[in-house]
Amino acid sequence: MQQSHGIGYQEYSRKLDYRLAVEKQREQEYLKSQVMVSEVDRMIHR
Repeated sequence: MQQSHGIGYQEYSRKLDYRLAVEKQREQEYLKSQVMVSEVDRMIHR
């Protein structure tokens, strides 16, 4: 948690603002990875 998001677990669990920011960042990273996976799949199945 500290390394990837810059805050410790205690802060994450106590402060809603931090939790929302981390979850928003995770969602964006997930969507970005899904786009990359679909691009690779498209390249493989040509």
